Amino acid sequence: MTAKTPPSPKPTTPNTLKPVEPAFGWNTYAETINGRFAMVGFVGILLLEFFTRQDFFTWLGLR
Repeated sequence: MTAKTPPSPKPTTPNTLKPVEPAFGWNTYAETINGRFAMVGFVGILLLEFFTRQDFFTWLGLR
């Protein structure tokens, strides 16, 4: 005889894979886009410093 396992309960957290609509104000879409642009900018500054051998503030002329 094999014991049947009960079905696992459905998750109570909201589905985070649904598409997000662009909108104005503080919302998930805006925060996602801002985070992505911040990551691209950070990597860009790292590459700039790597290839020029100067830090960002020197490159801007602030140092």
